[in-house]
Amino acid sequence: MKNFSLVVDNFVWGAAEAFAHLGQVTLLPFQDITPSTIRHADALITRSSIQSNQALLQGSNVSFVGTATIGDDHVDKAYLAAQGIAFASAAGSSTQSVVEYMLASLFTLEELGKLSFSKDKLGIIGVGRIGSLLDKACGKLGLKTLLNDPPRGLDTSLDEVLASADIITLHTPLEKHGEHPTYHLIGADELAKFQGRGLINAGRGACVDNQALLDWLNQDEEHFAVLDCWEHEPNINMELLKHPQTIIATPHIAGHSLDGKAANTYFVYKDLCDFLQVSPTWDMDAALPNIAQILAQGLAKSALALEMYPIQNDSLAMKEAASLDNFKAWFSSYRKNYPVRRSWDKVLAANDYAEDIFF
Repeated sequence: MKNFSLVVDNFVWGAAEAFAHLGQVTLLPFQDITPSTIRHADALITRSSIQSNQALLQGSNVSFVGTATIGDDHVDKAYLAAQGIAFASAAGSSTQSVVEYMLASLFTLEELGKLSFSKDKLGIIGVGRIGSLLDKACGKLGLKTLLNDPPRGLDTSLDEVLASADIITLHTPLEKHGEHPTYHLIGADELAKFQGRGLINAGRGACVDNQALLDWLNQDEEHFAVLDCWEHEPNINMELLKHPQTIIATPHIAGHSLDGKAANTYFVYKDLCDFLQVSPTWDMDAALPNIAQILAQGLAKSALALEMYPIQNDSLAMKEAASLDNFKAWFSSYRKNYPVRRSWDKVLAANDYAEDIFF
């Protein structure tokens, strides 16, 4: 397809190899993806740093937009539909990676005495791909859950979750309008009702009012937060980041296992192949390196999880970066140059553990 032209965010993992057989691939840093640089492109493949909307796309030749991310609130889907531009996201591609982040967080909270798997209840707000897999994993760990998801007909109300859960975690899309808006779903009023002590957000930053969360932390030294997603990234609330009761703070990398990033690319690549009516040829698994991580035999689940993903390393890096003058640049750089973290099932299989220990 010599005449087909693609502009691709150079943050999209493996893009040069994956899309090569579909046409001419131009890799650009996200800040260089502008109306002028995409004007003659047929397809645009981005991540969340790019606002794919009328301001970017009007007057271009783009007929296909793909985002190699789970979330798509940075895409004006109504505009794309009105212009007849096909759209694809990578929804579902990083599910296991995000749940691994969640489990590493929960095991860390257990180590710190902030969570009891046998006594506490986890309120899961949003029970789609991620929330449902997290619920399954909690069942294997003996942690009771309360499930809230009105669009899916789960009838535990948000007020019930706030009254009964010890920790709440959010896994909803970001919706500002419609029947079930989630913008500031957890705000000052909801936190005032919350009888538990901890909040985790590895979903969408603006689903939690970050200023209200900061105020809530300041009300009681027993309150704590685990945050991977923040409002206004990378211009985040630095007081919230530096707060000692923000126990784990990471720069939106929950879905950034190497396998998750590869799957991000593959999901969009496969949809573009379908759009072009071309058979996919890129072998994602062959493109990934072999597993090199060695695990000791006989480790308990908590030790296994934190050996495979020592989440506190990410948190320590971000807490230390809070003192930098160029924190915003650090935030973006850490995400782009994220240390290699592999999918747990592949690491377990390579070390002769059962692959279904956690899921």
